[in-house]
Amino acid sequence: MGPVLAGVLQLLALIAALALAYRPLGDYMAKVYFSDKHWHVEKWIYKGIGANPSTEMRWPAYLRGVLAFSAAGVLFLYLLQRLQGVLPGSLGFSSIDPDQAFNTAASFVTNTNWQSYYGEQAMGHVVQVGGLAVQNFVSAAVGMAVAVALVRGFARSRTGELGNFWSDMVRGVTRILLPLSLVAAVVLVACGVIQNFSGIHEVGQFMGGSQQWNGGAVASTEAIKEVGTNGGGIFNANSAHPFENPSPFSNLFEIFLLLVIPFSLTRTFGRMVGSLKQGYAILGTMATIWLSFVALMMWTEFAHHGPALDIAGGALEGKEVRFGVSTSAIWAVSTTLTSTGAVNSFHSSFTGLGGGIQLLGMQLGEIAPGGVGSGLYGMLIMAIIAVFIAGLMVGRTPEYLGKKIGTREIKFAACYILITPALVLIFTAAAMALPTPGNSMTNSGAHGFSEILYAYTSGANNNGSAFAGLNADTQWFNTTIGIAMLLGRFLPMVFVLALAGSLAEQKPVPATAGTLRTEKPLFTGLLVGAILIITGLTYFPALALGPLAEGLAT
Repeated sequence: MGPVLAGVLQLLALIAALALAYRPLGDYMAKVYFSDKHWHVEKWIYKGIGANPSTEMRWPAYLRGVLAFSAAGVLFLYLLQRLQGVLPGSLGFSSIDPDQAFNTAASFVTNTNWQSYYGEQAMGHVVQVGGLAVQNFVSAAVGMAVAVALVRGFARSRTGELGNFWSDMVRGVTRILLPLSLVAAVVLVACGVIQNFSGIHEVGQFMGGSQQWNGGAVASTEAIKEVGTNGGGIFNANSAHPFENPSPFSNLFEIFLLLVIPFSLTRTFGRMVGSLKQGYAILGTMATIWLSFVALMMWTEFAHHGPALDIAGGALEGKEVRFGVSTSAIWAVSTTLTSTGAVNSFHSSFTGLGGGIQLLGMQLGEIAPGGVGSGLYGMLIMAIIAVFIAGLMVGRTPEYLGKKIGTREIKFAACYILITPALVLIFTAAAMALPTPGNSMTNSGAHGFSEILYAYTSGANNNGSAFAGLNADTQWFNTTIGIAMLLGRFLPMVFVLALAGSLAEQKPVPATAGTLRTEKPLFTGLLVGAILIITGLTYFPALALGPLAEGLAT
């Protein structure tokens, strides 16, 4: 069997698994957020944090909950790293430097999981389990809560109430993320992923020095890392490391985990707004972009440009031979079109055009299918932009799901789509203009520029994957990427929740003969086109200087 055919068969198996999980998981998540009952363990949590889960919140109160909880998470995780040297279970590692501690705290609280350190050489068990793994759960639950609040904005009318943040966040952890992660961790242990709290072991001599490995709660971390579209690994090689991803089956299973909630949330959306067809339209948009990107990535990585690639059967440099070109391509697209950031190959070693596909996937806003929660609300923002464009073309006030998209709503949507590109391009320009950041580049020319562009694209879009080849463990990059991650996560949420509040206050508008049918394939095509055109106009000059220039030169 050839590598291309093997890749296609694995892709079909992945699609079949996602299709089987779509309906039950989507319906279950809708029931979770519809329910007015609280589990006993949830009641204990509410008492511990002093929250009343039955109180409805308007968008400013909901936003204050998001920001207060996240700020507390940043402070706690920062202090935990700074105190690591005196904590038990530190494996002898010293405390983390202030700039790196800030970067890591911002990274994990924003669901980015960007890592400018070697995990197995910097973080002990206490920080890994008590700090980073906890944020893997709660940061993902925050994103889901914000998405649910926006969906309620569409579903409700004549009220500004969007639910209760504390209830939505806690339920996301206890009823969705924890059960899924528990099952996933058991499967991963059965596949050979390690799960222990062992110390550092010498396993022999290598190149005149000792080879050392330390263990960790890898399977449980790997499970929520993928289920919550987090991405941060215990080992620097991430999911290319055999302790995290030992076999082709575990590799495909982990891709399934990072896609299953974002895709299934479209059915949850359909259930909550009372129209499954609307959910299918959003699903169709996400699936079209994802499959197109996978096909393009496979083509670029299997295209032969010389005798070395002919002999290897594809661009194998930087790819784990256990997985090969095909599943490395599927993983790279899936991780950059979601906010996962986990990698099973060296992204910098992809072909020039392959690197451009990775960059474009993040620059779309990670909405196909995107991160848990963030992908859905990002796609719904783009849907509002699409109906606005359609309204301009026919001279009609745009409507979506029975809500008029007026001046106020389109301003919120426009601010949302402008924030992240501004962060990416401003920070990239500053890093290229100043002399010190350029010293971190190990490559010159177009590829070196791509390293800088990728770093800020990954940070501001809360992805977390690295192009590699860039020494990001400097005060400049730790600080600026940390700022980009915080602003790229929470500023868009401000406009999402403000938009949700505005929509919830409206009364429903009855559909007429002139209403755009947003559940039809025509709207799906319009939405795909709007996404690609808006992103292309925004990022094309930067992409032309980096991956496109590199790809055309080879």
